[in-house]
Amino acid sequence: MNDKEIGEIRRHLRRDRSNITKIYGCFVNDNKEIITEFSQSTGIMLENEGDKYFALFKRVLSGAIGKNLIDITFKTSQVANSPEHKLLMDLRASKLADDELLHGFFQKIIDSVVMEGNYLILMGCDSYDVPFKGKDDLSDSDKSEEVYTYIVCAICPVKQTKPNLHYVPEEKLFHDGAMNQPVSAPVLGFLFPAFDNRATNIYNALYYTHDIKVSQDALIEALFNTPVPMPAAEQKKCFESLLTTALGEECNLDVVQTVHDQLCQRIELHKEAKVPEPLMIAKADVKEALASCGVSEEHLAKFSVDYDETFGFEADLHPKNIIDSKRFEIKTPDVSIKVDPTRSDLIETRVIGGVKYIMICADENVEVNGVSIHIDEEKKEPAQV
Repeated sequence: MNDKEIGEIRRHLRRDRSNITKIYGCFVNDNKEIITEFSQSTGIMLENEGDKYFALFKRVLSGAIGKNLIDITFKTSQVANSPEHKLLMDLRASKLADDELLHGFFQKIIDSVVMEGNYLILMGCDSYDVPFKGKDDLSDSDKSEEVYTYIVCAICPVKQTKPNLHYVPEEKLFHDGAMNQPVSAPVLGFLFPAFDNRATNIYNALYYTHDIKVSQDALIEALFNTPVPMPAAEQKKCFESLLTTALGEECNLDVVQTVHDQLCQRIELHKEAKVPEPLMIAKADVKEALASCGVSEEHLAKFSVDYDETFGFEADLHPKNIIDSKRFEIKTPDVSIKVDPTRSDLIETRVIGGVKYIMICADENVEVNGVSIHIDEEKKEPAQV
């Protein structure tokens, strides 16, 4: 799914637009015990209450593609005959109304998810009459040719608050209140089937994770039985380590600057072009950047082999997963320097008198601890007493 398709479903996931008639929930304690299971009609909910439920579902479709939103692809054999895909299809076909089926699915999540404290599993089933879009990209709801029926799941922490003083209007006084258990924003969730090319795609699901550093391997295995995607934060660390080990002594400032700058340029051009499909970077793109700054054939070959071993043969990566386009930072054990990524040219490295230095051009205003300082053009020797 691309940003436009995700945005289209997000806009539909509203109480006044959606066809979700019931919301199903399972409240679980920190011992993996079910406290309660419930179903609640959206038609009789208070307006504010309903809006909050739908807001939780919408959060499952938020964040960056490739980081928070990850495509899950089923094999053809799974779609044809596998228990994990059949269960998802049966839940969708029953619109979650089969109690036994739903309870079994809740238990599958409980058995595999890693979660501290209490949490709430929420599920809804929606049918969306997809409006026809012509060449002018304008929608015509009267010409719907596709009904997209999907299930959405949100797994939300429930954190118990401490009792606090609260105001009682009837008495015009403050009193000690009971502990509350508010529902937090989802940390995990999914959408099935995917909405690709503005149509139903039962070969894919969209998985959501709030924490890009943690991989819920057991949960993904239980729900989808597919290879667990490497978390975005881990991809970044692996890419950084890959450059260091594969390039050896050729991994210098110029090389890192060039890779960072060229990937940033690709991200910016993709954004300006307003291409709906996510930008992907191939191994060849990185090798081209490395070659442009003089990396030897020997180290390019090692990079190629190590890349395949780390990410998979000829795997494509989301550039925002391997670089931070809004940050350029240099660190030593004692010093950290942050530079505007568009001005990394202000930095260079030199060896003076056998000592290695990081040089920063400082022709413009310079502040130290918020104080503007003056840099003497020629440092004066201290006076002799």
